[in-house]
Amino acid sequence: MWQAVHVRERLSSLNPGTEVVILGMTTKGDQILDRPLAEIGGKGLFIKELEVAMQEGKAHLAVHSMKDVPMVMPDGFVLAAISARENPRDAFVSNNYASLDELPAGAVVGTSSLRREAILRAKYPQLVIKSLRGNLDTRLKKLDAGDYDAIILAAAGLIRLGMENRIKAVLTAEQSLPAPGQGALGIELIDGAAAMADVVAPLNDPETAHCVKAERAFSRALGGSCQVPLGGYAIIDNGQLWLRGFVASVDGSEMVSAELRGNPADDEALGRQLADMLRAQGAEAILARLACK
Repeated sequence: MWQAVHVRERLSSLNPGTEVVILGMTTKGDQILDRPLAEIGGKGLFIKELEVAMQEGKAHLAVHSMKDVPMVMPDGFVLAAISARENPRDAFVSNNYASLDELPAGAVVGTSSLRREAILRAKYPQLVIKSLRGNLDTRLKKLDAGDYDAIILAAAGLIRLGMENRIKAVLTAEQSLPAPGQGALGIELIDGAAAMADVVAPLNDPETAHCVKAERAFSRALGGSCQVPLGGYAIIDNGQLWLRGFVASVDGSEMVSAELRGNPADDEALGRQLADMLRAQGAEAILARLACK
């Protein structure tokens, strides 16, 4: 909802006199909280109802966290704008410990992400990793109730909701490579809605868009919208797009990673090239062992 309000305010300021109304909806991804996301259909559960509302003419656009948008867009829809990124990194949240390294053996860490789970199991095998679903308030309440010793969340969500004070440490990309699209917002439209595309075009941030397109192309080439422990993160560094990525087994016992640099205009080609580099290291064998249907 914060994301929708943020976009509404930006559109209102860009289009004085135009009324921008929020159609609040709760998706299946928000409703089914007792099972890991990978078991109930993946990230598409967060956007299907919104797409139906657009098809039925009840809504003109949908606002998404880019890390929750499936890597293969359904026919008839398009991502028309990707806004400037908030902090894309993961955050360590705990009431009793200042960092992952301080956690004692047997400490319980909560996460809803296969990517974070694989990283934690690889780097901190002494910790107990448990699934954590729900909105931000729900996850923090479970931490405060003592169900977990620490939880890992997207820093962007905490910052946007004014909860930055709950962050004990922001993990570096070297500690926990972010998910493709993490920290960025995307605007989805019905494909061919030219008038609306013109309206939302000013929300697009070219630098962020190049980075997210590279990250998504990398992920798409290694499994599309399947649930895969995968990280992909790009920045513009000295005029070049610097893309890093990895694929791992859920238990963290297998992991391959690589990085490359290139022209930002070649964003999607760079993403596919990085995927090929991981395949050359054995990524296909890891992917073949995952339950990716």
